[in-house]
Amino acid sequence: MVPLNLSPRAARVRPVAETAGAGLAGLGVYGVVGHLGFLPYPALQLAALAAGTGIFALRRRLPGAALLVLAALTGLVPAVGPVTAAAAYSVARRMARPRLRARLLACAGLLLVVCATAAGPWLGPGSAAYGLALGLALAPTAVIVPGLIGTAQGQQGRLLRALRERGDAAERARRLADSEARIHERSRIAAEMHDLVGHRLSLVSLHAGGLELALERAAPELREEAVLVRRTTRDAMRELRQALGVLGPLGRDTGPDALTDATGTRADIEALVAQSRDGGIAVRLDWTGPDLDARPAPVRRAVHRVVREALTNVHRYAPDAHVGVTVVHDDARVRVTVRNGTRPGPPAPADEPGTGRGLTGLRERVELLGGTFEAAALPSGGFRVDAAVPAQPDGDPATGRTPAGPDTHRPPSGADPSGTQPSGTYPAAAAGPDGRRTAEALTLGFGLAALSALMVVGIAFVYAAQPSGRSGPAPLPRVGMTYGEVAALGVQDNGAVRAAATGHEPPRPAGTAGCVYPFNGATERRPGGLLIARYCFDAAQRLIAIDRFDVPSVRDATPWEIP
Repeated sequence: MVPLNLSPRAARVRPVAETAGAGLAGLGVYGVVGHLGFLPYPALQLAALAAGTGIFALRRRLPGAALLVLAALTGLVPAVGPVTAAAAYSVARRMARPRLRARLLACAGLLLVVCATAAGPWLGPGSAAYGLALGLALAPTAVIVPGLIGTAQGQQGRLLRALRERGDAAERARRLADSEARIHERSRIAAEMHDLVGHRLSLVSLHAGGLELALERAAPELREEAVLVRRTTRDAMRELRQALGVLGPLGRDTGPDALTDATGTRADIEALVAQSRDGGIAVRLDWTGPDLDARPAPVRRAVHRVVREALTNVHRYAPDAHVGVTVVHDDARVRVTVRNGTRPGPPAPADEPGTGRGLTGLRERVELLGGTFEAAALPSGGFRVDAAVPAQPDGDPATGRTPAGPDTHRPPSGADPSGTQPSGTYPAAAAGPDGRRTAEALTLGFGLAALSALMVVGIAFVYAAQPSGRSGPAPLPRVGMTYGEVAALGVQDNGAVRAAATGHEPPRPAGTAGCVYPFNGATERRPGGLLIARYCFDAAQRLIAIDRFDVPSVRDATPWEIP
């Protein structure tokens, strides 16, 4: 499984590096087992290891076939075991179908045991039973264990990818929802602008009509100028309706929420507070500074919307909590704070979960005026909404829009100003792709080395337990053996025994070139003497006679009794 962020060069180099690593691990097992003397037919083993490394390179195109062939080859040649382990890990990690993966690993392990059992008398330890033992020792380390590790790694990787995709989708959905809320609020502001500017244009058109009638009698030569003003005003109203009419009812507040000259004034805010009190909410209003009736309509509208949206959220989520509405008005700005405490009981169940679009719309409206907006939960368990709006925004006096344009709002909380994924969303990304690849390579390298060591131990145990071909007691020297064969059976000349036999031995056979007097099991102590064995060899160093005779010994006595 190659990471998606690999460069093209790294994607080409990685398969070659994996193949080379598997081949080197197999070469290491070949060298260690061969040094211990448990590797028959070294040339065949080396050729099979080279062939297995070549088959390992095909594991991505033909995963099942490559693993089965390597398992069979490992049963014949144990040095291929590390290559098979690397292939089992890679195939199991990439294979997403659990049943197919389990069947493939089971078949590969069984095929390895069968091939090792069948090849035991010819290429293995020496018999089918020991071949079976070798296969049972290699199957877990070469197929089962690396396959299970690869399965766990593959499932973890697929789960992480699914979580990342799900997180990305949730982040995109959140951004789309925020964008929709901002567009909705801008549409509402545009509709308010239509009402404000349309009202002013209607007044201009009305006054222009009156001026036209007055000039018709007093100054007929100026009547055409008044007619031009009235027609221009009418055309402006028609073009405004055409430009903003596409908004439809989306951005309009109708009924009691329609924009009026009293919207956002102290009387309006007190009416909102009184409505909440009538609904059972304990609300307290603190107003500092003069009324807002002299402030631009966008400012008053923003204050009205902040208080209304915050009280609506209190009605929905904390109807039993105490609420404080604070409005501070000075020459520079208008600050509105709505703060509620923790409700006594459990949270009130909402009919529908909140989307947060109302707060996003408030943020958009306040920031378009050049103000600041904050909404966050309190450590005590309540919630606070705080908005600060300039008392006299710069820019268009009708809309309050700043010269910087509509895109000067702050990005959503937790988002990067560039619009990219917030840092720290995925802890694994903090280490970077190079660090993750290095850690993965080191982990796989140490794991393959540990499995290779286990393979060497298993092979050594099986080969060390094989029969040597010799059973029963050690053979005794017999006439006709050479001096080297007799010496190999432990018969060595001893000077003390030779001295004891001097003067007491029988005559040597004819043709004797030399005799050996060993100190071994043939020398026995008897009452009054010793039984000594003598091995005589001819000039060709062949054993021609084995004689046994007694020699007298000193009587057992204390040293002062010896004459």
